[in-house]
Amino acid sequence: MDYISPKEAVLKMKRWSKDPIAAGRRHTVGLKTDGTVTAVGDNKSGQCDINGWRDMVAVAAGSVHMATNTGNAHTIGLKLDGTVTAVGWNKHGQCDVNDWRDMVAVAAGWRRTIGLKSDGTAVAVGRNNEGECDVSGWHDMVAVAAGDWHTIGLKLDGTVTAVGNNRYRQCNVSGWCDIVAIAAGYLHTIGLKSDGTVTAVGLYKHDQCDVSGWSDIVAIAVGSNHTIGLKSDGTVAAVGWNEYGQCNVSDWRDIVAIAAGCAHTVGLKSDGTVVAVGDNEYGQCDVSGWRGIQLSGN
Repeated sequence: MDYISPKEAVLKMKRWSKDPIAAGRRHTVGLKTDGTVTAVGDNKSGQCDINGWRDMVAVAAGSVHMATNTGNAHTIGLKLDGTVTAVGWNKHGQCDVNDWRDMVAVAAGWRRTIGLKSDGTAVAVGRNNEGECDVSGWHDMVAVAAGDWHTIGLKLDGTVTAVGNNRYRQCNVSGWCDIVAIAAGYLHTIGLKSDGTVTAVGLYKHDQCDVSGWSDIVAIAVGSNHTIGLKSDGTVAAVGWNEYGQCNVSDWRDIVAIAAGCAHTVGLKSDGTVVAVGDNEYGQCDVSGWRGIQLSGN
């Protein structure tokens, strides 16, 4: 693979917003340059059974917060033709995506899956006890994100909408503007602004919303209780819960994409290799042998 600088790779990633890496509660998923997918970690529910996947352009991993001591999870794949496939836990119908068409992005939360269609509308399947799947009225969307109990949508005009649980004000995003990317965790929501700064709402218990001093950020990722920011120079910032070392990313370099699971963090380097820190009880951080992970949609 020809070397490209972190800045060049980040610019390519920004033009192609589909996610090449994803992290769930206990597993990690990577999209390879040939459209196949690789996965490591807990496979209790078959969430890592992706060996037959082909022609993929994005992946998403469902997660549950650390307080839920279960390996139940699911994995979503977006195909080049706009269809979607899923493996893993399906108790709430969160994997019932076989009839989806014209999709341009997918997000996986706890017990549900969100899809963004090419016409800017959204669809959802799975648990809806708190209205977290009530997205049928959304329009003009360019991105979606799924937390544990709430769902976030980014509109074409840079504003943000939210549905679902709002106990910790994680859905109080109606005043946000100039947003270019969104991410949702267990009980908090993060927005990346066009000027490279970051805003946050929701639970502050672990300082996961302490992002007011961040600048030059080009991508964000959110775990259950920690927040990750990718800077334009290929370095990474982190705040929040760090019991498993999931925020120990200060020495990372040449990073072009990031993902955050419940208690682990994953970074894609400009050479197509991957690094990870945090909880590795189920081998979800065993990505050092990965090669050829997709840097862009090209």
